[in-house]
Amino acid sequence: MNKYGAEFLGTFWLVLGGCGSAVLAAVFPGALGIGFHGVALAFGLTVLTMAFAVGHISGGHFNPAVSIGLWAGGRFPAAQLLPYIAAQVLGGLAAGGVLYLIVSGRADFSSIGDFASNGFGEHSPGKYSLQAALITEVVMTAFFLLIIMGATDKRAPAGFAPIAIGLALTLIHLISIPVTNTSVNPARSTGVAIYVGGWAVEQLWLFWVAPIIGAVIGALGYRMVAGEQR
Repeated sequence: MNKYGAEFLGTFWLVLGGCGSAVLAAVFPGALGIGFHGVALAFGLTVLTMAFAVGHISGGHFNPAVSIGLWAGGRFPAAQLLPYIAAQVLGGLAAGGVLYLIVSGRADFSSIGDFASNGFGEHSPGKYSLQAALITEVVMTAFFLLIIMGATDKRAPAGFAPIAIGLALTLIHLISIPVTNTSVNPARSTGVAIYVGGWAVEQLWLFWVAPIIGAVIGALGYRMVAGEQR
């Protein structure tokens, strides 16, 4: 149970910190908001901090696509996939609920808006198509897994993996926020989409399918490059 609790907490912090920065601080009336750069950094910092805090307990996945990718890469047992994914999704939903309570506490509250949900077409920040969103999410998640597997390889310098992984997630957001609002994490997408409903739930399928495909590609690609045996 310790592993699942760590995954719950790590995903909770990722969604609250990352999506919270987008919803609460990206644009702030009367002052300079943190913008895309700040949101990208916030997502990276959530993973970096929780990987150091609880990574030694659960491995610090905080992402169903990462768990599936590590399984495909021979680093994670299939028997633990469903409990890990359940803990991650529940952590994301809990964080979304806390964020909802915060947002709805504003004196002029009328709507949560897009609530940092991921989308394509009309709901993409840059109005990018379904095809563009699919390619972006697959490629970004593939490289995320490649970096995760490389940074945690026994041959890599010890103790630095959370830094590399956190910076990788920051870079991924810098590239892809304009396209999809950046998912690469089905739990992150689900954690806020459920509260928006409508279009966010209708488009949620992409932000499960594309990250999982990308994660498997990245993990298998690393195995080929690194010469790992499953």
